[in-house]
Amino acid sequence: MTRFRTVAAEPAYRRVTATGVSSAFGTFGELLQGVLPEEDGDFLVTLPVARWASARFELDLNDSELTVRPAHKKKALRLTSMILEDIGHPLGGVLRIDSTLPEGKGLASSSADLVATARAVANALDEPMPPTRIESYLARIEPTDGVLYPSIVAFHHRRVRLRARLGSLPSMAVVGVDEGGAVDTVAFNAIPKPFTAADKREYARLLDRVTGAIAARDLADVGRVATASARMNQTLRFKWSLEPVVDICERVGGLGVVVGHSGTTLGILLDTTASGHPDRLAGAAQACQELVGNVTVYRTLSFD
Repeated sequence: MTRFRTVAAEPAYRRVTATGVSSAFGTFGELLQGVLPEEDGDFLVTLPVARWASARFELDLNDSELTVRPAHKKKALRLTSMILEDIGHPLGGVLRIDSTLPEGKGLASSSADLVATARAVANALDEPMPPTRIESYLARIEPTDGVLYPSIVAFHHRRVRLRARLGSLPSMAVVGVDEGGAVDTVAFNAIPKPFTAADKREYARLLDRVTGAIAARDLADVGRVATASARMNQTLRFKWSLEPVVDICERVGGLGVVVGHSGTTLGILLDTTASGHPDRLAGAAQACQELVGNVTVYRTLSFD
């Protein structure tokens, strides 16, 4: 059994035999998240953004223990141990994670850490690590966003299984705000969902609608679905600033409001190709700053 260890300083000498590096993008909340009428119907639709977690794994022949930095990234450490044990690899090593994704905000920071880790360890070992294999590991650790796939996807985050690849959209700006605090993903997903049978049918309709909107590259309808999902999620995780942010979005001519359904963030979606975009972005940022007190602008990823 590989043992876990966290240390404050590097040893004077380590014999590194192989190194693997990789990365994974995060998301700005979800375009849509809810429960479908089917059994185990929890699902989400991702909104990938240009923020990443990167992982570097160094094998060490001199050590049978695993070390992670930062030391609190224990889920990534557990995943590394699972992979090494699965292939019968007795070596220890050092895992380093660097991320531009804030934790506990609904930006898929933990999912990105884990996906980057799986790929980095596989690269060091020259071991195949397709998305389905990563899913099988992550399902044993925690609910996970669909950041394994270079696409907008519908994903069963509690079962950690792809539902469908939905495609790509032109890059959008997201004027994001954070209500503060942090949310534990595992604890949040253990909360019983208060959605009725009618709610679940509405989520199915919204999933069909956003699937069609993404295929048609209809940013306006994507934004409307995101706003509808944000409002439906208020019964599960209330955000005091949602309606004021929706008002700001409408005043500046934004596409809609997207939220971290299991987090603390909200964002106004803006079409970067629309006439007057710089003024719209500046107006949204100023109004959100006055309302919430913090603003960060993100760009969504396009996979064309």
